[in-house]
Amino acid sequence: ARNIDLIYAQNPQATQVAGFKQWQTAFNRTVNKGAKSIRIAAPIIKKLTPAEQKHLDTTDERAIVGYRYLPVFDVAQTSGEPVLSAKDFVKENLADHQNVTSLYNAFKDYLNQQTDLKVSEVPLASLNGAKGYFQPSTNEIVIGGDEPDNALKLKTLYHEYAHSQLHGLKSAFKDRPRAYQETQAEAVAYVAMQNIGVDTSNYSLGYVATWAKDKAVIHSALSEIQQVSNKVIELSDGLTKQLGLQEDPKEPEHDLKKLSAQDLNKSYQGLQQQVQQATSPQQKAQL
Repeated sequence: ARNIDLIYAQNPQATQVAGFKQWQTAFNRTVNKGAKSIRIAAPIIKKLTPAEQKHLDTTDERAIVGYRYLPVFDVAQTSGEPVLSAKDFVKENLADHQNVTSLYNAFKDYLNQQTDLKVSEVPLASLNGAKGYFQPSTNEIVIGGDEPDNALKLKTLYHEYAHSQLHGLKSAFKDRPRAYQETQAEAVAYVAMQNIGVDTSNYSLGYVATWAKDKAVIHSALSEIQQVSNKVIELSDGLTKQLGLQEDPKEPEHDLKKLSAQDLNKSYQGLQQQVQQATSPQQKAQL
C-alpha cells in the first residue's frame, strides 16, 4: 500500500511497474532510453542468529531488518510485446447482456452450492433504494433480481460477496466503521469488474467517494481490498473459462492474478481524485 502511494506521488499516470531486468525477462519489453525511474521500497531480509530469534521472540530463520529504495519503470516507459491481462483472453465483450448474465448466474450458483453462503433475489422495490445487502447473522446475500443493468447486478454481487468475506460474524474486520466497510466492498467490486473488462467507474468511484472522505481510510483498507480482489478474480477467471468465454493464454504466460495490481493502482488513483472532488458542494450534489 505504501509503494502504491510512492508510485502515485512520482508518476500519477503509472499503471504497471516492474524492474529493468524484469521487463526484459518476464515480459519481453525493454525500458526506453532516458526513462526516469520510479523508486519503491523493497525489504532487506537477513538470516537471524539464535540470539536475535530469542530477542524477537520468533522461530523464523529470516526477518525484515530494513528497507531500501529500488528503481522500477512504468509500462509506458517501455517498448515490446503487449502485457496481457485476463480481459485479453475474453472472446466477447462481457458488457454483452447474455455473457454478463451467464457469469452472474454461474457465480451465484457457485456461492450457493460450493460455500456456506446463501444467495437469493428479491424485487428492488423491497430494498428501500439499495441494490442488495449482506446479512451477517444468516450469512445471506440478497440481490435485487429485477435490476435491468446486468453489469450493475454482477457488480452488486461482487460487492456483497466482499462484505461476506471481510465483515462476516467471524471476520477480523466486522467491527470497522461503515465508511471503511463500504470503501472496501465497492473497491473490490470495481477491481473485479475491471478485470473482466467492464468499467463501472461512473458508479463505483462516486459511491466510494461518498464514504471515503479521508484518504487514510483508503490507504489502511488497501491490503485487505487486494486480498479479497485476488480471490474474486481467481473465482471469476475459473467461471469464465467454464462458460467458454476465455481462450487459453498464449506464450509468454503471465500470472494474471498478480497483474490485477494494475487495476488496484488505477482504482486507488481514481479514488484519490474522487475523494478530493467530493469535498466540493457541486460534486456532492452530483453524487
